[in-house]
Amino acid sequence: MTRFVRWTALAVAAALLAGCSGGPDTGDSGKGGGPPSAQKPDWGRCKATEDAPAPGSDWQCATLRVPLDWSKPDGETIGLALIRARARGDDRIGSLLFNFGGPGGSGVATLPSYAPAVSALRERYDLVSWDPRGVGASEGIRCRGDKEIQAAESTVDATPDTPAEERAFLQDAADFGTGCRKSAGKLLAHVSTTDTARDLDLMRQVLGDDELHYFGISYGTELGGVYAHLFPRRVGRMILDAVVDPTADTLGHAENQTRGFQRALDDYLKSTGQDPREGSRRIADLLERIDARPLPTSSPGRKLTQTLALTGIVLPLYSKAGWPALTGALEAAERGDGSELLVLADRYNERDPSGRYGTGSHAQRVISCLDDRQRPSVAEARKLLPRFERISPVFGAFLGWDTAGWCHDWPVAGQFENPEVSAPGAAPILVVGNTGDPATPYEGARRMADELGPGVGVVLTWRGEGHGAYGSGSDCVDSTVDGYLLKGTLPKDGEVCA
Repeated sequence: MTRFVRWTALAVAAALLAGCSGGPDTGDSGKGGGPPSAQKPDWGRCKATEDAPAPGSDWQCATLRVPLDWSKPDGETIGLALIRARARGDDRIGSLLFNFGGPGGSGVATLPSYAPAVSALRERYDLVSWDPRGVGASEGIRCRGDKEIQAAESTVDATPDTPAEERAFLQDAADFGTGCRKSAGKLLAHVSTTDTARDLDLMRQVLGDDELHYFGISYGTELGGVYAHLFPRRVGRMILDAVVDPTADTLGHAENQTRGFQRALDDYLKSTGQDPREGSRRIADLLERIDARPLPTSSPGRKLTQTLALTGIVLPLYSKAGWPALTGALEAAERGDGSELLVLADRYNERDPSGRYGTGSHAQRVISCLDDRQRPSVAEARKLLPRFERISPVFGAFLGWDTAGWCHDWPVAGQFENPEVSAPGAAPILVVGNTGDPATPYEGARRMADELGPGVGVVLTWRGEGHGAYGSGSDCVDSTVDGYLLKGTLPKDGEVCA
């Protein structure tokens, strides 16, 4: 089962372009004893992994030791993989830490491919990112094997229509949680956003910065808000782009995203000269036909199921650059060929041509299920379906059912219904919202700013398309963000980039 909630623009853009570059090794552990903040990471050359080649010589990698359990700071530790490129200029401000979202996105793999988009920032900042706990090279969690993943994709209906399909849907969710528990062990209870925010502050100290300068995208905005709440006096220059609504609970996020993806689909359909209502109905009808009879594909032994088809539709909605691919894939599916939608679904699901899957979605699930206390029942999800389907005939049923299946029978309890992001006394935080964002709808930007508090949250609006605003084609957005990070020049709250 694939969830769309909070996934980052960078991971998706990389998928559209056939993958991220850069795959560093983590180097040695931190040196020395004493408190965690006293460690000195041993920065060394990044090495290739089985997933990606090594980045260039500009990049250095290391390991940061952090407490497994932050309530026991002197207890057992785990290693977090770090990557950085040193500032080019002499007028260095400090380190700028990037979180690319997910939760579950690998900063170690993503930052080298993203660096060209932020080359101006490297004049005054060391560019730094990391794999958060439970992700990638930082004690990465794998909840099931490749063959099990592919079997679930072909047999589990994420919008069950019969009691048998419903039982299989719930059993698959429970089995996934069991696999996560076996893989992660005691780490499963210590991968929350709050844990990672505390890791982030330790990172700040070890890097030698008095304040945290931070660029959070998608889920990274929630992480940034939680950090600001915990450490308001340590907030430096902070950017939150593609903003998660901190006031929404599990059901609220699902409803927001149903609305956001339908809005993006409407915009796509308008761009092709179609009436959004009629075009959505045609796509919904196509998905119903695929549900009854999966489409053949050019991939040996694989068919396009309804869930895979929907995933393939979702991927290109994350970026306007993907819209032509969506047109071609839908036209092929209407002709009875599911190959192109399957290719898009595989990119979203991190499946390579050999049948090997990435684990980003595994980490996403273990982190979000530890964060989210709310556990909607099947009866509650079923009751919500009419409302979700009124919002979107294409995405409503999937995201409605997902509220019950995502954390069903999860091995550990969730921590909160809403993250606490109020940050009185923090420096101003620039909150960037895109009116056409499908995954983190625009309304979340204003709600985040309001929750951060008066004088802290400053909203910049872009009237654009895709998940995220910075680096998406708006000179106005890019220059405003650069101006704040490089010069401390803050726009007026409510400024709009057309």
